[in-house]
Amino acid sequence: LLLDARYEKMREGGIVQDAAIISAVGIAPDGRRSLLGVSCEPSEAEIHWRTFLNRLVARGMRGVRFIVSDDHPGLGAARKAVFPGVVWNRCQFHLGQNAIHHAPSVGIRKTIGGELRQVWNASTLEAAQEALDRLVAKYAEKAPKLANWLEENVPEGLAVFTLPEPHRRRMRTANPI
Repeated sequence: LLLDARYEKMREGGIVQDAAIISAVGIAPDGRRSLLGVSCEPSEAEIHWRTFLNRLVARGMRGVRFIVSDDHPGLGAARKAVFPGVVWNRCQFHLGQNAIHHAPSVGIRKTIGGELRQVWNASTLEAAQEALDRLVAKYAEKAPKLANWLEENVPEGLAVFTLPEPHRRRMRTANPI
């Protein structure tokens, strides 16, 4: 299950309003994707995500074993309430974007994405953790805030390594939505 929200501007009577377009895509064991639902909500607040997820369940969605999403607080709280105990992977694309914003210099901003890809593209969870450890050590002195952020946040994007290898590429990011 991939969860995502995109903000769109809606034009209503000449007034522009912000809205969150909330969506969910299911991925079957054979890798096929299916759009499970889309909703236009006033925001990404927990109540809107929880209502959306509960509607999917009420329509018959069952067997959710793995969820990929960004780390929005409203989505996280709703996900935990509706699907307690389901394995969650933080979207690697969004993690990479967040890392860029934590980079203290233009030089690091230009390289951190490629360095994180070495973590994401590792062959095993152990290799990914080793690559992350090297990345954290590299920035420990010259960019300690970034190093701490990487150490605290990037492991949330490694749950995908618990899946069979053929499913990892499709399940590591919610960005294909």
